[in-house]
Amino acid sequence: MFWKLLRRYFFAGILILLPIIITGYIIIFAFNLVDGILRNLIQYIAGRPLPGLGFLIIIVLIIFAGAVGTNVFGKKLLHFGDGIFQRIPIVKTIYTATKQVMEAFTPQRRAAFQHVVMIEYPRKGVYSLGFVTGEAPAEIEDKVQDDLVNVYLPTTPPTQGYFLMVPRQDVNFLEMSVEDGFKLLISAGIITSAPSYQKK
Repeated sequence: MFWKLLRRYFFAGILILLPIIITGYIIIFAFNLVDGILRNLIQYIAGRPLPGLGFLIIIVLIIFAGAVGTNVFGKKLLHFGDGIFQRIPIVKTIYTATKQVMEAFTPQRRAAFQHVVMIEYPRKGVYSLGFVTGEAPAEIEDKVQDDLVNVYLPTTPPTQGYFLMVPRQDVNFLEMSVEDGFKLLISAGIITSAPSYQKK
């Protein structure tokens, strides 16, 4: 009885402390990683290490880049730089994939996703999670003589995806929010609970 109780408390303690420890480790790792980018330069200029100063400078640079990138001149500059990266063979692949991942989390891109849906893909009986982005063009619907829905089917992790036009009767609309859909997708199914939905 004592050992069962002890084992129960032990595993309960792991469930409580592990998320805290992992979160703390990730924060410390990220801080040291960002702070270390300019650590050698700061030590060379100041003559001694100044922990945290590199992190602060990087944060300021990020805010400055955001401020510059949101004005007209900055957008033109970014467009010019984007063109350069797109012309370099190996860099192009890395840059494009990273940019697509980051853009997937912007409010503008999320706003384009109207509903979370399930479709049978890549074969019947196997379901994939997707996001409705709108109605299919009338010309295409006339050609196939069917009511079609535009569905974006992201990969996991969402570095790319597929654009599909699916018959409305084959689309299962879900009650979960777009945010919950993203959590489910990014976590590869680990985060499966959607607070907005109650099982019947």
